[in-house]
Amino acid sequence: MHILMIAPEPFFEPRGTPFSEVHRIRALTDLGHTVDLVTYPFGRDVTMPGLRIFRCLRPPYLTHAKIGPSLAKIPLDTLVTVTAVRLALTRRYDAVHSHEEGAFIGLGLAALLRIPHLYDMHSSLPQQLTNFAFSRSTLLRRLFAAGERLLIRGSRVILVLCPHLADTVREVDPHARMVRMENAPGPTDPPVDPEAVSRLRGELGLTPATPVILSTGTLEAYQGLDLLLESMVPVRQARPDARLVLAGGKPDQVEALRAAARAGGVEEVVIFAGQRPAGEIPALLETAAVLVSPRSRGTNTPLKIYQYLRSGRPIVATRLLTHLQVLDDEVAVLTKPTAEDFARGILAVLQGDPQVGGVGERARRLAETKYTYEAYLERTREACRSLVPPIPGELAKDPA
Repeated sequence: MHILMIAPEPFFEPRGTPFSEVHRIRALTDLGHTVDLVTYPFGRDVTMPGLRIFRCLRPPYLTHAKIGPSLAKIPLDTLVTVTAVRLALTRRYDAVHSHEEGAFIGLGLAALLRIPHLYDMHSSLPQQLTNFAFSRSTLLRRLFAAGERLLIRGSRVILVLCPHLADTVREVDPHARMVRMENAPGPTDPPVDPEAVSRLRGELGLTPATPVILSTGTLEAYQGLDLLLESMVPVRQARPDARLVLAGGKPDQVEALRAAARAGGVEEVVIFAGQRPAGEIPALLETAAVLVSPRSRGTNTPLKIYQYLRSGRPIVATRLLTHLQVLDDEVAVLTKPTAEDFARGILAVLQGDPQVGGVGERARRLAETKYTYEAYLERTREACRSLVPPIPGELAKDPA
């Protein structure tokens, strides 16, 4: 198939949804499909056989788009619509594949072109208002919920990332064609070079013996980093040699967290690594004694959890739905969402508590058996089959 894909995000930036989009495109092109991607004017180009990127015009005075809902998205999405319409009217497509709120654009274009639409549902639209503290307006939440119902009922196929989103879809339409695709496409990086790990430790000012507590990803409020910094107070008292490394975030977010660490008395044991290239993350994970995910809000499984599992390092995470859809007590140290209990979980790993022994290896085995690239490709095939069902009276053909 020749697919028109709409991605209302900076592409590519090292954050959740753009990572998902890269994985989707790689799987589709590996199966022989071609993708024309319409996206924002920001981000790094990605070269991939079968992919062409079309960027919309940049609105005056806008230089970036932050994560989550924002007023900046109104002019950006308007210009994405213009670019997508131009392509739809001048090229031939077999399907439209839309991410997040881009599905409103995609659904209309699919109807205009009389081709099927796939809604890639990375999150619940009304829930985003809460997760990103965008608005408490009941009216706005109802409008987002109504829009979400329209997208679910109007799309031929819906991709969901986790069981909670699957439940959301079923509540709207019990008969919706839905494929669950966790953001776990399996390893695509070469084996980690030990020398790269040593260089990275040196760059961060870590000795070979320093126990590293590592958190990767964005520094948004819903990630629970305030809880993590607070938990470092008892960790520091028990293990003054340990260091917390925070990888990710914009410069202003880093400075805000640095001030919070200073106010909490833990600045000297916190290292801000900033945003790192995606190819460097596997080596960064190798530096860690423990990987942490203190997320405090939301229900979607964090993308980094799958990479954490593959690393084989012990994971400490809050015992909330956002983690429990993938993690359990066999493969992670799960704690109450309090600083005191989270600190106990970290220290249990650092101090070699026998009760948490083996969680890292069991996590690796889970990733190697359940979250493989072969399984990811099979889900992609399933979505394609559902998107273009066989014509009655003809033999079913695999669109891949």
